Amino acid sequence: KVKGREIITSPKTKKSNRVVKIPQFLADEINRTSPKTQSALLEVMEEGTVTIDAVKREVPQPFMVIATENPTGSSGTQLLPESQLDRFMIRISMGYPSMEEEMRLIKERQEANPIDYVQEIVTKQEVLEMQEQVRAVYMDDKVLKYLSQIVDATRRHSMLSLGVSPRGTLAFVDMAKGHAFMNGRDYVLPEDVKKVAKCVLAHRLLLNGKARMSHVTAQDIVEEIVGKTATPKL
Repeated sequence: KVKGREIITSPKTKKSNRVVKIPQFLADEINRTSPKTQSALLEVMEEGTVTIDAVKREVPQPFMVIATENPTGSSGTQLLPESQLDRFMIRISMGYPSMEEEMRLIKERQEANPIDYVQEIVTKQEVLEMQEQVRAVYMDDKVLKYLSQIVDATRRHSMLSLGVSPRGTLAFVDMAKGHAFMNGRDYVLPEDVKKVAKCVLAHRLLLNGKARMSHVTAQDIVEEIVGKTATPKL
């Protein structure tokens, strides 16, 4: 939930009302949350604001929303609306840790909580600067057309009742640029588009009855579309 509280002082103290703002977003088990929390989530993701006692306030920058989701069908869960899923840039599945990873997890928590020793590795200003650098990454028209063809194919696929929205297209572009930047380039290659396609697109797709009957997943469809779309030569 978005945290914050209004502190109302007694008139007898003759002190002004004051607001304590806590710029923190907790989105654990998002598909168990109440409609009120879902509304707060949509506001902060779309508008970059939180409302406390009917007063809107901008969240500090940089700001990021990270949410966890229980498996669909778990007790007490509900499906998230498409408009809300569309506002998440990516969705990834953690899966189970390997045996070695789980042993390490247990050992690290025998005497202390590793989270208590987390150290800052990048400053706020550095994050803002990197965001600007990612925006400046170049995308050739051939790569942009390739990306657009993949998006368009989701809107015409026989096993989908809902394809990728324009918001999803913008997220696709940003992630492809981000992948290029993280690989030390200031230009996007078709390989960047391929690498991020599943995590950006799959959660935005709505399968129809034909897909469900065939046990086809959204990830399968993205993989199929990327495989069938001709890769441009630069």
